[in-house]
Amino acid sequence: MKTSGRKTVKAATTSAPRASKVISKTGASTNPAAATTVPSSMEIAKRSYELFLARGGLDGHDVEDWLQAEAELLGR
Repeated sequence: MKTSGRKTVKAATTSAPRASKVISKTGASTNPAAATTVPSSMEIAKRSYELFLARGGLDGHDVEDWLQAEAELLGR
């Protein structure tokens, strides 16, 4: 940008418009550039809760459950 007195004037060139990301009803991205499907936070939370219940509902392992659920859903 150039300044001319008190006004700020944009340069003559403009950038291309940003591509928008389309989200389907299931929450999955329909962007063909996305090679892998990223699980939503709701999917991770659900799996994390299942892990919590499988352990008998013991507190103190929430971060471990979340990371394990994330890894499982990403296929790692």
